[in-house]
Amino acid sequence: MDNTRQKISLTTEYLRKQISFSPEIALILGTGLGDLVNDLDTIIKIPYSEIPNFPLSTAPSHKGCLLFGKYSNKNILIMQGRFHFYEGISMAEIIFPIRVMKELGVKNLIITNVSGSLREELAPGDIVLIEDHLNFMGTNPLIGPNDSKYGPRFPSMNENYSSVLRQLAVNIADKEKITLKQGVYIGVTGPSMETKSECRAFSLWGADLVGMSTVPEVIAAVHSGISVLGISVVSNMSNLFHQDSHQQQEIETTAAKSYPQMKTLLKKIVEAI
Repeated sequence: MDNTRQKISLTTEYLRKQISFSPEIALILGTGLGDLVNDLDTIIKIPYSEIPNFPLSTAPSHKGCLLFGKYSNKNILIMQGRFHFYEGISMAEIIFPIRVMKELGVKNLIITNVSGSLREELAPGDIVLIEDHLNFMGTNPLIGPNDSKYGPRFPSMNENYSSVLRQLAVNIADKEKITLKQGVYIGVTGPSMETKSECRAFSLWGADLVGMSTVPEVIAAVHSGISVLGISVVSNMSNLFHQDSHQQQEIETTAAKSYPQMKTLLKKIVEAI
């Protein structure tokens, strides 16, 4: 625990020397969504490779940069790419940036991802507000000694996705005439895609979307007292509905089709927080 806290302090100290403000909002961009930062008035862009103790992102289309700047006139931190369990990265490393966000003063975290649909009504290109999740990763990022500096030993997951932020997103989507659906996300380890039987089971459990990220970061953020908003872009239908194999390029191309509406939605949400 002491070693982890020391690493967090070292990383936080390094980042504070690069910026002149404390970001109150953080945004994690998932697969195919990295270009959403084009509207950011960037103050500084730091590759993960230059940040002490940061792991490296190896997932396709994840650019691996931390950005600080103004977005909708708000001080914001953006992770242009995240870390996944399937990369061989430990849970402690995956949630390390969340701990650093807490130290930097982040109070609200917006997490985006792309996902496979387990419901026929959620089609590729749909933007879905995550209302809850199922952790099917076989582990939990809080396993091990608890550092009470960040949160309690047994944090409540009763409202892991802030109802206040979700209602804000719904109101903005209505005003901007953006179709915003809602669903439950199940996180799996990957990197192999889900079998048809797994998808069928997930659907029966109440999951609407499936993906390989998000859940660890959300758990760590809630543990740290950070309010979370999760938004997913449906990139493909699961194999409950077809026999075709999934292609990474197709997933990224489908996600890109939602750029205009996602940019508007995120910009207005940040403005309103």
